[in-house]
Amino acid sequence: MKNAIASIAVGAVGLITSGSLMAADNFITLASTTSTENSGLFDAIIPAFAEETGIAVRVIAVGTGQAFEIARRGDVDSLLVHDTLGEQQFIADGYASERLDVMYNDFIIVGPSNDPAGIAETDSVTDAFARIANSESPFASRGDDSGTHRAELRLWEDAGVIPQGEWYRELGSGMGPTLNTAAGMNAYSFTDRATWVAFQNPQDLTLLFEGDNALFNQYGSLLLSEQQHPHLKHDLASQWHQWLVSEAGQQAIADFTVNDQPLFFPNAKHRE
Repeated sequence: MKNAIASIAVGAVGLITSGSLMAADNFITLASTTSTENSGLFDAIIPAFAEETGIAVRVIAVGTGQAFEIARRGDVDSLLVHDTLGEQQFIADGYASERLDVMYNDFIIVGPSNDPAGIAETDSVTDAFARIANSESPFASRGDDSGTHRAELRLWEDAGVIPQGEWYRELGSGMGPTLNTAAGMNAYSFTDRATWVAFQNPQDLTLLFEGDNALFNQYGSLLLSEQQHPHLKHDLASQWHQWLVSEAGQQAIADFTVNDQPLFFPNAKHRE
């Protein structure tokens, strides 16, 4: 009888242990941008997703280019980034099977309040970039192959400018550290609005240019390829991918604000 009780006890412990391991494995790893992480968005929306599905999300926040590289290696289960051209190429190269528009905001240019390049006087972002270059006003660039950096480089090209010289500082850092450096050197910088609104150390920096359609900033979710990386948690990642564009996911994004300002706008709103 004692042996039978012991066997039952051992079996119960085994079930509990097995259940714990299953629960511990019920997560995905997401590569995303510093703007989504540093703004506090994930702290707001991931708990809602976890409560609905029982799936945890562990975030690796890097620049978009680095996020692509991590995903190519098969080191994450899902991607949420903001470089539509890069995302489309990622699919064409066979690393992802689908992308969905999830949310959007915009890019802005910040700089010293006295605006030495006079960018606040123009309605064109390319003219703003040309004025900064022509005046050789200090400009702090992320220089890290992020989605923001890629967008910035396209705008310099559109402006007919090759950014180089002592005035142009490529930092190789995230958006928050880049803004800190810009504040310290009283320089212009190109940033997503979400990081700027959440930024705590503006010093003399102020928002100087916004509103050009070329500054539209789209975020997309990608389903990674089962053929390229069969070991990934594709079923769980698909639930996250679809939840982001579901009514619940889009509402969670819409509800997220900092200082009473929305930082991201759900694509459901854009489609209305």
